[in-house]
Amino acid sequence: MTDIIIRKVGKAGHITLNRPKALNALTWDMCLNIEKALDTWRDDPAVAIVIMDGAGDRAFCSGGDIAEMYATAKQGDYDYGQRFWRDEYRLNAKIAEFPKPVISFLQGFTMGGGVGVGCHASHRIVCDSSRIAMPECSIGLVPDVGGSLLLARAPGYCGEFLGLTGDRMDAGDAIYAGFADHFIPESDWDTLKTTLAQTGDVEAVKTAAAPAPASRLHTWQAEIDAVFCGTTLGEIYAAMPDLPGPAITHARKLMDRNAPLAMAVATQIIKSVRLDPRIRTALNHEFRYTYRSAEQGDFIEGIRAAIIDRDRNPQWQHKTWQDVPKTETSRMTAPLGDNALQWEEDR
Repeated sequence: MTDIIIRKVGKAGHITLNRPKALNALTWDMCLNIEKALDTWRDDPAVAIVIMDGAGDRAFCSGGDIAEMYATAKQGDYDYGQRFWRDEYRLNAKIAEFPKPVISFLQGFTMGGGVGVGCHASHRIVCDSSRIAMPECSIGLVPDVGGSLLLARAPGYCGEFLGLTGDRMDAGDAIYAGFADHFIPESDWDTLKTTLAQTGDVEAVKTAAAPAPASRLHTWQAEIDAVFCGTTLGEIYAAMPDLPGPAITHARKLMDRNAPLAMAVATQIIKSVRLDPRIRTALNHEFRYTYRSAEQGDFIEGIRAAIIDRDRNPQWQHKTWQDVPKTETSRMTAPLGDNALQWEEDR
């Protein structure tokens, strides 16, 4: 069984992530094949729109397949992960900048690398099962794949809240935060895909859309803004009240599990991207950290605890936010010079 199914159906280019047992986790080859398809369809007059979906009902895409990054980095090979991210980020930019409508169907889990593929589409569809998140800080990474752009654009300081906690959004939250556009019951998806392929008319998405569900984030907005407006991770923690409401109680529980260095850098990246909210700006900032994350950060320890030993007990190099010196965040976010992210294929 192939990991990805790419075909033309009527007036649509159709990409299906096809690893349902692995929750459609994204491999390096899948990234390259998606990019190749988009490059082919960009100038193909027979392709009016692109449809992206995932096999099975549990996930559109649960993230990147990071086991190989762990294996190679443990052997001192950091180049593998760096090259993977270069290619993945180039794909993220191409999806965001694609000149034809891209419609993504985001059932179940859409996390990490899945956000990079699905949430930069021009028309992002969610349903009752949708759970969208950027949980990278829980494995010593920062919200990447262009996720910092989505976080920077979220209402108020929801971006900092979502990026530092990795909190999972349901359909209503995802639409409110700007990670999705339309709520359509999953039972209607096959009919919609058929209509899109037959007509090539993306207006069919709006016609099929139902009212968005209520958003928990919306009700928490004032509480989130009062704390997450801080310019540094330290300021955010310092603003947490002694008797917090539900939003900050929830946030503190999640943040206490995450890598302090990653959260400190994520705060800085989100605020930097908010000043220049473009996809390539976001990816450039993110790559400065991810390029260094295996050798100098907590990424390898985070993977070990999450998917290798599965003890859920990572030993971060900094125990609390108070232990992260500014020199560390500066080191992890400094320009990369000749190693900076490039936008041309390098393989």
